[in-house]
Amino acid sequence: MALFVGLHQAPGLSPEEIAGYGPDVAAGVHATFKQLLVNTTDGFIVTLYEAAHRDDVEREYERVGFPFDSITEIDFTLDAEGLARMISNA
Repeated sequence: MALFVGLHQAPGLSPEEIAGYGPDVAAGVHATFKQLLVNTTDGFIVTLYEAAHRDDVEREYERVGFPFDSITEIDFTLDAEGLARMISNA
């Protein structure tokens, strides 16, 4: 399985509206939800999904009824702990 980041614009979307998508998102028919990052003021939304293919993530967004601007496969990740290890090994 691969990780995919979706970018979305939804100005004015409230936490309550986001919660309304919860049951459909949790069902994860075509892709598995991993994380959501939102700036509710600007309407900037980032979603992280796991799926076999990019098309599976697109189908999942369509099934849930949530529009997207882009979907990008992630081929490298780094967290704070990994960064610390990387720096100490340099």
